[in-house]
Amino acid sequence: MFIGREREINTLDGLYKSNKFEFAVIYGRRRVGKTALINQFIGNKRAIYFMGVESNAKQNLENFSKSIMEFASGFETESSFLSFQAAIEYVFKLAEKERVILAIDEYPYVARSSKSLASTLQLLIDKYKDTSKLMLILCGSSMSYMEDNVLAYKAPLYGRRTAQIKLLPFDFEEACECLQGMSDEDQALIYGIAGGTPQYLLQMNSKLSVEDNIKNTYLNPTSFLYEEPTNLLKQEVREPATYTAIITAIATGSSRMSEISSKVGEDTNVCTRYLKNLINLGIVQKETPYDEKASRRSIYSIEDNMFRFWYRFVLDNNSLIVRGAADLVYQRIEPQLSDYMGKVFEEICKQYLWKQLLSGKCPVGFKSLGRWWGNDPKEKAQAEIDIMGEQDKNTALFAECKWTNEKVDLGILETLVKRSELFNYKTKHYYLFSKSGFAKGCTDKANEMGNVSLVEYKEMTEEK
Repeated sequence: MFIGREREINTLDGLYKSNKFEFAVIYGRRRVGKTALINQFIGNKRAIYFMGVESNAKQNLENFSKSIMEFASGFETESSFLSFQAAIEYVFKLAEKERVILAIDEYPYVARSSKSLASTLQLLIDKYKDTSKLMLILCGSSMSYMEDNVLAYKAPLYGRRTAQIKLLPFDFEEACECLQGMSDEDQALIYGIAGGTPQYLLQMNSKLSVEDNIKNTYLNPTSFLYEEPTNLLKQEVREPATYTAIITAIATGSSRMSEISSKVGEDTNVCTRYLKNLINLGIVQKETPYDEKASRRSIYSIEDNMFRFWYRFVLDNNSLIVRGAADLVYQRIEPQLSDYMGKVFEEICKQYLWKQLLSGKCPVGFKSLGRWWGNDPKEKAQAEIDIMGEQDKNTALFAECKWTNEKVDLGILETLVKRSELFNYKTKHYYLFSKSGFAKGCTDKANEMGNVSLVEYKEMTEEK
């Protein structure tokens, strides 16, 4: 079953219907569903699909030739083109009178094995783009390669593409489509431990409990997810050990650059370079207090839920897991799950607010959302606001998110209102998000104030 990706499919369909030369670049992290997207799009269309392999140019050219000849003649043949230029030129000529799609998946493997491929494509695009009906798709999982060697200004193919799609993991609503049959709470928990990467969600069994899913995947030495973070890093970076040390430091509570540097035992300049790569991969995010462009108070956190869960709970318990002690490890994990879900629930709430805004239901027309933290001079202590969003210099929203089994009481609302007074907005709207509902005192005060939205998790799921 193909889930989501409506916007991407519509983009590709729009290019296809132009009936002139089009060149789309699709890139994104491994396992995010790029190949599934291409296969869904080409469907019954006249298309040549070729996936590059991590081999030499000869092997890739032979495989490419087979894909072309099977398309042209309807059967496989052992004959091979003498060069990539000859093969691609042949495809351009096939597309002179009819719409043909050429999709080259894992393009970086092919381009690395044939150094002149990008220049060859540039030459042939410039030669045939006005007379050919070819729709060319280049797809790759190596984010840095696609950005530096296909999309960048200095790349030979720069200026030739007519569209680019950076495929991102599913949001919570899309992830829930993969988890149908689970309770609303279990869907949130699974999203919290697997994230929105389709391939990871497919490892989860909707008929099993969250406990059994964790045991069958992360706590099972034979499962796909058990070694996934280390395998992915080995594919993406040159020094996985250092990256692992940095991610571990962040996962175990080090959030500032000085703390990470000290924990890892590397100079801050070195850590900065590694962190930049992890941010580009979508594994780590750098946060500054809301509406501060650059700040010494910047912190780092793990953006990808699968990595967050693995580095917090799996790595430390590895010795027990390989000895088959899944039950014992889960007993250690279970009491911490509610705390772990705090950050996940904040992200789900942000996604909810964006959907409210886009559907015209949000009372504040914010331009961005983020966390704020800083000093409260009245309390002489550090303060934090889970979500802030500014419409203009006069209007903003403030939100607090609670993933606990207790109802949110009046004190939480009063604290949020007090912290909002650190800002000089004339119009303020407050959101309280709760997994388990609201105490009567909180509800009464919200009704009295009139500018407070109380949102229970089950209400959010009803709008999915």
